[in-house]
Amino acid sequence: MSNLGFQTVYAQLNQMDHVVCERVFLNENYFKAAKRNRSIESGRLLKDFDIIAFSLSFENDYPNILNILQAGKIPWLSDHRSDSHPLVAAGGVACFSNPEPIASFFDLFFIGESEAILDKFFQIFDPAAGRRENLIKIAREVPGTYVPSFYNVSYHDDGTPAAFEAGENVPERIMKICAGDLSAFSTTSTLFTEDTAFGDTYLVEVSRGCARGCRFCSAGYLYRPPRYRPLPRLVENLENGAIHSTQIGLLGAAVSDHPEIEKLCAMAQEKDLQISFSSLRVDALSDQLIRALKKNNVKTATIAPEVGTQRMLNVINKGIALEQILVAVKTLVDNGIPNLKLYFMVGLPGETFEDVKAIVNLCKKIRHTFLISSRAQKRIGEITVSLNSFVPKPVTPFQWAAMDNIPTLKKKIKCVKDGLKRVPNLKVHADIPRYAYLQGLLSRGDRKVSKLIMQSVENGGNWPKTLKDSPLNPDFYVLRKRSENETFPWDFIDHGIDKSFLLREYYRAMAAKTSPPCPNQKPCFVCGACGKKK
Repeated sequence: MSNLGFQTVYAQLNQMDHVVCERVFLNENYFKAAKRNRSIESGRLLKDFDIIAFSLSFENDYPNILNILQAGKIPWLSDHRSDSHPLVAAGGVACFSNPEPIASFFDLFFIGESEAILDKFFQIFDPAAGRRENLIKIAREVPGTYVPSFYNVSYHDDGTPAAFEAGENVPERIMKICAGDLSAFSTTSTLFTEDTAFGDTYLVEVSRGCARGCRFCSAGYLYRPPRYRPLPRLVENLENGAIHSTQIGLLGAAVSDHPEIEKLCAMAQEKDLQISFSSLRVDALSDQLIRALKKNNVKTATIAPEVGTQRMLNVINKGIALEQILVAVKTLVDNGIPNLKLYFMVGLPGETFEDVKAIVNLCKKIRHTFLISSRAQKRIGEITVSLNSFVPKPVTPFQWAAMDNIPTLKKKIKCVKDGLKRVPNLKVHADIPRYAYLQGLLSRGDRKVSKLIMQSVENGGNWPKTLKDSPLNPDFYVLRKRSENETFPWDFIDHGIDKSFLLREYYRAMAAKTSPPCPNQKPCFVCGACGKKK
């Protein structure tokens, strides 16, 4: 419920006169005592609604889709449902990245942003009509909707997708639909409760997308070109937020890149509001932004070096120099921010063990700079290193890359942990490689992967047993490098980005060559997001 997208859709639906939207969450003790989930608002059973809609941001949540359906006595598979069952739909970034691993479970998907799809959808959807009648009309008349049952997938002998064929006179390709100008609406907290991760913070989305072009980041490509909300709209959001809280959380893929972020922070100070950021770019820490952080009594700043060498910074197209990281650390601590959180990844394409060891060296350099500045402030805080396994994602330049296997990821994580375990004032939190492996399977899989998801739920969530017993080879989806001509399971979606552009970026990454940021101005035909050159 902390997810701002979830809250936004909830509010958007309830603002429609002829729609009532209620919330249902999976019982935390599901595996001990499964209960038929009821809605929070009215206590109605799932089966009593016309539509069950999931908001999906993370692939590792996929098994819980089946747990919720099972708790509601609703068949898992779309083709096992009748007119007596609700339509089962899903939206969210995981869906319009690659919906195929869960396509068998859903009657339809929303491919794109809700602000641009839902109004049209509810003009077409008729609760009194039959399931098939509704789905045909929706698939034909509502841009950005995908009904998997109307599409047939065939495969080559080697298991790779061969063709994606549309039936029922529906579009051959699905267009990802974007809302366009963000000035027309706001995206802010709409549910206020202490039972969330941000119970005392009013969240405000300042932008969508990112111009930087980091090659591992799906948000930077799925949301091209980047869009920024104008200052007057954001000031209005601050004023509304002040009614509920003095804590304002600014969200976006690159909050510090907003062209008027300094003015926004200044206005927040005038209103005695405390501002927090989802993360900060080390090359965007202007004096005014730093002053804003200081005045807002920020105790922890989050920055993401990602890697430990300049070569790897070039590989991922981070767009910064190693020296800038140390300058940013000094600047933050000099201005009274005592704690730092650092994000790093292991397992990136082209990475060597020397690059992994360099993460340790960079962390030690950061700590050295951190201590010098902290002593001058007469207060020594703490550095937290968050270490994550790289997972190749669809619609990024690294979608062709193989993922490191679990033993290699464990070895790399151990290298960093061992190198930093005796360093005072510094602690390391690392993810679990087997979960990263599952994320790779679920993010890059095709329709056949749905059988694995069903088996895992039938096995009580025991993935090792599921993968061992399955005739499907999960390594095919996770550990295999793709050929440049391979058709991906998600290629039937027009994400707005030319596949040839992503492939060029992949080859530039392998050569450790950087590319300029998105210029975010028209006419531009570099990546295809703003139009195709005739």
